[in-house]
Amino acid sequence: MTDVNRRSVLKVALGGAGLAALPSVVPGAAPAVAAPHRAPDLVGVGDTSITLEFDDRLHSRVALGGVDVTRFDAGEALLVGDGAIDEFAYGGHETRRTRHSRHGAGVTVAVWGESATGVRKTVELTSFRRLTGMLVMKVAYTNGTGADLPVTGWRSGAHELLEVPGGFYTFSGTTYEDRRDWVRPMTDGFDQENSLGMDASDYGGGTPVATVWRPGAGLSVGHVEPVARMLRLPVRRTAGGASIAVEGDTPLTLKPGRRLTTDTTFLTALPGDHFVPLQRYRDYMADIGQRAPRTPGPALEPMWCAWGYERDFTVEQVVATLPKVREVGLKWAVLDDGWQTNEGDWELDPRKFPRGDSDMRAFTRQIREAGLRPRLWWAPLAADPESDLYQNRPDMLLLDREGNKQRVSWWDAWTLCPAYQPTVDYFVGQVKRFIGDWGYEGLKIDGQHLNAVTPCYNPAHGHARPEESTEGLARFWKAVYEAAHRADRDAVVELCPCGTAFAFHNLPYVDQYPSSDPLSSYQVRTKGKTMKALMGRGSSYSGDHVELSDGGDDFASSYGVGAVLSTKFTYPTGPDDGIVLTPEREALWRRWMNLYEENMPATGEYRGELYDIGFDKPETHVVAKGAVLHYAFYAEQWDGTVELRGLGRGRYRLTDPFNGTSLGTADARHNTVRLAFERFQLIVAERIG
Repeated sequence: MTDVNRRSVLKVALGGAGLAALPSVVPGAAPAVAAPHRAPDLVGVGDTSITLEFDDRLHSRVALGGVDVTRFDAGEALLVGDGAIDEFAYGGHETRRTRHSRHGAGVTVAVWGESATGVRKTVELTSFRRLTGMLVMKVAYTNGTGADLPVTGWRSGAHELLEVPGGFYTFSGTTYEDRRDWVRPMTDGFDQENSLGMDASDYGGGTPVATVWRPGAGLSVGHVEPVARMLRLPVRRTAGGASIAVEGDTPLTLKPGRRLTTDTTFLTALPGDHFVPLQRYRDYMADIGQRAPRTPGPALEPMWCAWGYERDFTVEQVVATLPKVREVGLKWAVLDDGWQTNEGDWELDPRKFPRGDSDMRAFTRQIREAGLRPRLWWAPLAADPESDLYQNRPDMLLLDREGNKQRVSWWDAWTLCPAYQPTVDYFVGQVKRFIGDWGYEGLKIDGQHLNAVTPCYNPAHGHARPEESTEGLARFWKAVYEAAHRADRDAVVELCPCGTAFAFHNLPYVDQYPSSDPLSSYQVRTKGKTMKALMGRGSSYSGDHVELSDGGDDFASSYGVGAVLSTKFTYPTGPDDGIVLTPEREALWRRWMNLYEENMPATGEYRGELYDIGFDKPETHVVAKGAVLHYAFYAEQWDGTVELRGLGRGRYRLTDPFNGTSLGTADARHNTVRLAFERFQLIVAERIG
């Protein structure tokens, strides 16, 4: 293919000046922005940020801002048996301008070629002006071998980000039973499969995005299907850098002449961490209807949860604590696990509510009389073995390929199928009772089994495909969400999938996204950065119980990322002495609640693009409220200068809002401040004049 460059090299630029398709590179001609390298046998596509070039084997190389960040890799491959078909002789390409009804203007390039065995590959790449740095990819393989082809899967977006000094970080949006950090350094030997399937019977799913990055450059991959898919997004530390890919592994026999089309995937090349790639993903998905709902005002109010008293709470304990909850400055009172007879029937425990519904209505009335909003804990889609629901309605059970039930480990219950209409109707009825009858104004929906489910083979359900359960979980949440808001327009639906990475397709039907049982303050902050990218300005991310943070009192980690403050203290005593609200703790809790109410960082715009959470030290987060910037710095101990990025024109007055001290002034050219602190430092930058 020595004449590919002469007749086929293509550069597609989507910049501020508009669309431009440059059909050939002529020696001596002015190059386009981020033009592909003038090497023989290349075909390229991209925008002002990303360029993807194909050689005559249809291997591809990624450039960021005109600088190569990968070698030529076998980016797309058909997996067959123990091997892969990953070399295809270039056959041609075509380009066309496109305008999507929602994504807007773009350019699509299709490139095709054929393997030595006769398999034809067609790669269709689309770049949209409003989604800089992102290429959307559809790949099709046609069996021209003349024989059956035993396909075991496919791979797309497979690239190795080349090494530079400094190392690598990675973000994984997928779920692990050990509840590991979503953002991690990639040490030698680092290897994560990142499956979107079920890691365990009740752990799985997630946001279908993975990122690897180094100082100044990062690659992200994922899928942009409108429903959940059980793919893998493996990332690995390699001898030459860090690798990433999207993989599907559904086996099939591809008949002669038949075509296999992969799920629609994407590749981004952008500087910085995972924040901007997640924004690109969010914007694309919003265009196809997967967007965050309007956030009810009450979802931004700080909350107290009775879980500090655990399952053996008494109603008297909870009610006696309410005045102190209000005094501290909290606005919600959440009744947690332990009010019910079992998971499944959701009847009131007669030891706590002997008169049944009338007692529960009286309880929510007491919460409101204390000046608080009542919220109820709930774990749907589970049925205990001793529940009437399990005994009388086994047709609701989710069964795997072998007919096995799916265990919910925490409650020793069984998972129900979310795509079976009787299941949906049953739990929608519960929502109507909780909000419409009992008087709750919000739901805390809890359980790792609520994030994703395995394909369902229960014959009673009549599924056209077993994957209907996986894809139908989001529709279950839609039914729950709509029922709650029909009962109370400003109801708050909180979904806490217990340590798992949030399944993105469920999130359009959720009002509040907690840090979900964080194991550290670092998790509170990194999950916060992630959720702010995915759900956008004004969304409600909660730091979860502050007692789960470092030291059990790190409100700073919630406040600094714009999270809603939350606590589960007990008063004056409780089963755990470590979370009792002592006079010293009460003074600290009040201080943070007052600061939160004064500045309401949860209503601001989280500026995650300004700092790299892996490589910028100290770790820094910024929330903008109009022209005011709220900075939060974190380190075990810091003594040195910090940079205030994002300042506009003019001079800014700098203050420490936590301690009420002045820190001088700064402007965009003189934007460094010397700080000495332990754990955290807050700075408010207000324009002068």
